[in-house]
This record gives sequence, C-alpha cells and structure tokens, in this order.
Amino acid sequence: MENYMIFIILMAVYLLGLIAIGVYFSKKQKSVTDFWLAGRKVSSLAIGFSAASSWMTAGGILAVIGLYMLLGMGSVWEFVAPNILALLLIAVLVGKIKHLPAITQPELLEQRYSSAIRAPVAIIIAIVMVLFAVADITGFSLVLSIFFGLDPIYAAAIVAIAISLYVTLGGFSAVIWTDMVQFLLLATFSIITAVVVVNAATSGVGDTAAISTSELFGSVPADWWDVFNFGLPAGDPAIFGIFAAIVFLIAIIPGWVTEQDPWQRVWAAKDQKSARIGMVLGSFFIFLIFGVVCTVIAVSLNHIYPEIPASMAEIGMGAMAQAEPALLVFIAETLTPLGIGLAGVGLAAAAMSSADTFATSGGSCLSRDIYQRYIKPDATMKEMMAVNRISVLIIIAAATVLSFYIQGIIEAIHIATFIASASYFFPLMGGLYWKRATKEGALAGLVVGALAQISFTVIDYSSTPLLAMGSLSAISPLLANHGVIIGMFLSGIAFFGVSLATQPSDTVHLAPFFNDEAEKLAEEEFTIEESDPQYRKLIGSLEREVTGDRAIFKLNLEASATVNWDRFVDELKTLHPSWVTPTGVNSVYRLTKGDMLACVSLSRGNTEKEIWFASEPMAEDVETHVKEFFSAFKQVSQALENIGVLLTLPTPEEA
Repeated sequence: MENYMIFIILMAVYLLGLIAIGVYFSKKQKSVTDFWLAGRKVSSLAIGFSAASSWMTAGGILAVIGLYMLLGMGSVWEFVAPNILALLLIAVLVGKIKHLPAITQPELLEQRYSSAIRAPVAIIIAIVMVLFAVADITGFSLVLSIFFGLDPIYAAAIVAIAISLYVTLGGFSAVIWTDMVQFLLLATFSIITAVVVVNAATSGVGDTAAISTSELFGSVPADWWDVFNFGLPAGDPAIFGIFAAIVFLIAIIPGWVTEQDPWQRVWAAKDQKSARIGMVLGSFFIFLIFGVVCTVIAVSLNHIYPEIPASMAEIGMGAMAQAEPALLVFIAETLTPLGIGLAGVGLAAAAMSSADTFATSGGSCLSRDIYQRYIKPDATMKEMMAVNRISVLIIIAAATVLSFYIQGIIEAIHIATFIASASYFFPLMGGLYWKRATKEGALAGLVVGALAQISFTVIDYSSTPLLAMGSLSAISPLLANHGVIIGMFLSGIAFFGVSLATQPSDTVHLAPFFNDEAEKLAEEEFTIEESDPQYRKLIGSLEREVTGDRAIFKLNLEASATVNWDRFVDELKTLHPSWVTPTGVNSVYRLTKGDMLACVSLSRGNTEKEIWFASEPMAEDVETHVKEFFSAFKQVSQALENIGVLLTLPTPEEA
C-alpha cells in the first residue's frame, strides 16, 4: 500500500505538469494548423525527442529486453533495427513530405486521388493506431500488476484520462512538448535502471557470485552478439539468418515509413532542415536506449535470472511470458517504495509518450477524416475539439478491449505494422512518386492488401498455439510474419494493374505532387491599389511570421451573422472558380498555384460566425503574398454579401 500511495502522489504531480502544458498551448491555437500540426513551428531537437519518444513505450522497452534475453542481438530485426532505419528513411523523404498540403494522410490521399479513398484509409489507420496503443496499455498493465497488484483496466484508465486532458487541450503542440518531458524522464529512468541492474549483477544476488563488470559482459556467449543469429540450432547456415532479417525489414519498414504520426512530425517541423535533422536525432535516441541501454539491462538480467534464458530451450517463445516482466520483477524485489514509485512514473511516461501519439493520430482520423469530412463538414473548431476528445477516448477504449485478446507486446506491434504495410504503402508512396497512379488503382491496392493481410492474420492467429511459431510460417518462409510479404505483393499487383487500366488523374489532383502539372495552373490576375483603406486595415490585422523556409499567414475574422457554410462555399466557388474544395467543404483553397500550402485557405473558426484565413507561402514571397491575401479576402467578402452576411476588417486598434 505504501508503494501504491507514493506512486499515486508522484503520478498526480506529473499529470498536473502535463495538463499545465496542455492549458498553455490551448491559448495559442488560432487555426486548425495550430491544433493538429503545432503551427508548423517545431524545432529539430523537439522533433527528435518526440519521434523517439513515440516508440519508446513501456511495453516496447520490456519487450526489447525480453527478446534480447532470449534471442540475443539477432532479435534487433524484430523491432529495434526497423525502427531506426524507418526514421532514417523518413529523413531522406522529408523533401517530398514536408511541403505536401495536408494535416492527415487520409486528407492527403483524397487530394491525390478522390474522396472515395479517404474514409477507407482513415478507418485502416485508426485500426493500426489502436493496435499500437494495445502494446502501450499491455506494457503499462504489467507495470501496475507487478508493482501494485492492480487489474489491467487501471492502466487504460490512467492513460486515457491523462491523454484526453492534455492532448485535447493543447493539440499536437501538447503532444510534442509532453513527449520531450517524457523522453527525458524515460531516458533518465532507463540509464539509472541499467546502472542499478549492473550493480546488482556484479555484486552477486541469490546464488550468483560477485563478478566484475568486464567478467559480466565477457561471459556472454559469442553467438549472443551475432545480429544474424535467431536462436537457431547450431550448424544452421548464417544465410538463413540474413534471409530472416531481410524478411523482417520488408515486412516492417514499409508500414513504419508510411505511418501517419512521423509524417505529422515532419509537417509540424518549422522547415525541411529541422524535420530531417529531427528524424536523424530520433533514430540516434532510439539506438541509445533500445540499442545500448536495453542491451546492458538484458545481459545483467540474464545473469541474475539464468533460468529465464535456459527456459527457451524447453518452451521456446513461451519464455517471453517470463522475460518481458523480468525487469519489473527485479525492480519490485530490489528497490525501496520511493524507487518503485519513481520507476512506475517513469514507465507511465513511456506508455503515455507513445499512446498520446497513437491516440492523436487515430483520433484525428475519426474526427477530421470521418466526422468533419462526412458527417458535419461545417463543424466549428470548438465542436471539433470536443469530437477529438471523444475520438481519443474511443481509440484508447478499443485498445483496452483488444489488450485482453492479443497476447504479447511485440505481437500487437507487428500485427499493426503488417496491416499498414500491406494496405496503404503502395497507394501512398506510389501516389507521391508515380504520376500514373489513379484513384481506382489506389482503392484496389488498399482493399486487396487490407483484406489479404487481415485474413492471413486471423488464419495464423486462430490456427497457432499460444506463443508458438505461426502455422503459415511452417508452410513457407514467404508466409512468415502473418503472410505480410504476400499481402504486400497482392496489394502492389492490384495498385499498379488497375492504375494502368484506368484513366489518369486530372491536373487538380496531380498539381500539388508534381511540378510539371503545377505549372499548368495559371496564376489568377489581380490588381490591388495600395491606397485602398481596406488594404491598409488588412496589413494591420494580418498575422505574419516567418518560420524556416515558410511564412505563416493568419487572419481570423467574425462575420455580422451566422454563416451558412455550405451555401457560402457554393456561392464563392460559383463567383470565383479558383476556389476549390479538394478535401471537402471544411477546407477551401484558392487554387492559383501548384504549391497548395502557399494558396490561401479557409476554414470555420471557433463559432459559426468566424472564418479563419491561412496560407504558408515561401519566405521570399511574403511581400507579394499580402496582396494575394487581400484579393482572397475581397472575394470572400463578395460571396458573403451575396448571401446577406457582411465581413469587415477590424481597425488596427480593434485588431
């Protein structure tokens, strides 16, 4: 009871700090970009901390240590190496990703193809995020169970309540900054824990004799350090280990490279350089904790609990049931009540640093890509924040239910990754780099890949004994990992085949992604008199800020009466065909150039009277863009006047 009370007090203080961060950033939100992408102002260091933190879950740490204990360094291909390589690959792709005009991947795919693909992708991403969150809740459940004897439902309750408060208050800014706090707390916990475990192992515990640190690491068998050793019987050729590593990389990396949450971090970065450096830093931080610190802990725990690696020979991967919680058992048996409480908070930080990312990404698919796109396109920001809070809770609730059915932390992560790899890798990456990709091909690749992979997973899961080798793997190595390679192959065949058999996409859908298509969009001519009083008012009211290679323009105005959004958008598009709604009426663009980020966009504000203008031109175009912004304002004012509503600029004193 003493341990639990200390934990509760420390946890309450920690959560109050996170909520304070959420409240602080809630006061800075003046656009949808502020809420979902932290205003695109995040530095490289913050990106690095957040990118690493999103994968350093409580469950991930326990699972990595458990795999090291049983399989040695050959297990890096199951989680650690793909994680590092995926972030490095995203760093390479930053130049293509950064300037894409979207807040979520489903929105991006609608811009590239059509509205037909947005809902299916949103649903699949939400499912994938739920499965990732399962690993967080499962890992945190182990912590609360071993430390305090609590049921798993308490883990979900703590994670859900905390995340729903600070994320829905402060949006993605809160996610980024709390991730930084959580990473620093987690890194400190991990390093201190490694020192304590090494000290215990070298001091001699139980029946083990005291040894030096050099003896501890020198006693590890040579094959334990072999990155291509998968715990195979002696004499198996190394070529099989290399083949198995390649299979893991093909199965996992596509799903992680196309995962929505690292893309959101790229979009949130203040410029391309910050995004690239941030991803590289994130991969280094992951290597530091998963590659170095967890290795030290695993070697020490194997010395303290030699019966755990020995059990591998008798029960195979069933030994993971002992290996995953080994660190927690050590902490519970060794540390003081204060130490256990601090460890509990450190592992809670690990769980929340990832769960908030997955809940935010999955919740944005439900709120923005489903609710706002199809159910209520004219929803205000205030309504969207409420819906987003509910969406976050739905993701956590679904993850809680599934955590009772999916045994094993790594298994939950792998299932989610394989579904992502097989379903939307080709539609997403193919759409960015292959002009001939069509909406029919994208939808075919998505549906075929998702159905195939979910079917393979269900078959493998239902016909395989608990923690045994998958039944599909026994048929052929190509069917390993729940048949994901075959699932990806089928998705690719459907994507490329159907795309070539159907009509190419039109210029509006291609322009944001391919420069030669963007050049076909003629600039709209407009003439502005700088002596115009309204123009002078606009200069005084317009918020302008240069961040990196882009400038951020914002103008939040309130109309004279409630705006019938659908009627207003129809009138605006009729008067001025340059205004388009490529992703639904909730986001309206003045499409006068291929760079959609630089185009003036409209969205509904906090109330039904507010209209939010925004655009992100290149920094060198700031002065000329003011005139284009004013031209957009005049066109909007004209459309509103035609439906009986006035929109005026405030005086400098009012602004």
